[in-house]
Amino acid sequence: MATVKKEGERINQFITAPEVRVVHDEKGSLGIMSIKEALALAKEEGSDLVEIVPTAEPPVCKIINYGKYKFDIQKKSKEAKKKQKSVQLKEIKMRPQISIHDYNFKMKHIREFLDEGNKVKITIMFRGREMAHTEFGYDLINKIIQDLENEASTEKPAKLEGKNLSAVLNPMKVKKTSSDSEVASKKEASANTEE
Repeated sequence: MATVKKEGERINQFITAPEVRVVHDEKGSLGIMSIKEALALAKEEGSDLVEIVPTAEPPVCKIINYGKYKFDIQKKSKEAKKKQKSVQLKEIKMRPQISIHDYNFKMKHIREFLDEGNKVKITIMFRGREMAHTEFGYDLINKIIQDLENEASTEKPAKLEGKNLSAVLNPMKVKKTSSDSEVASKKEASANTEE
């Protein structure tokens, strides 16, 4: 039986309400009773009385094993964190006078980042006299956005910040429909039969 007051829920003798609504893990609701009766019932079972809804009138308390209860809560929060997908901001840097090969290579990386579900920040860096012709940078960013119109949406439009011109793209969520998967499986089957 836990006697140390933990952060969060109040347990056992730390519950201050004179009357509580008692819920049992296996027996269900046991009704409203005095705190002394509820504590005696919990002690008799070798469990703890935990205040789970302190704002209710009267507060709701549950007779459970407090250690197991805390362990289950921690386990659920760890599983929830595992399922979360953290979106990262990836950055691709270019110059305004980029060659076609380098452009295609950078676009390949941008598409990979978007497919992974990450945001992409495109930065066009200007040096020296290139600052006099920022329109080349705007043209390049607009070309990239246009090439990726089916794969990404613009979160932050192109903006000149010092010697850098940047824009941020969000990946578009494309859901595969059942007809898409059927078409793909039919193509695979026909390719296998031809071999």
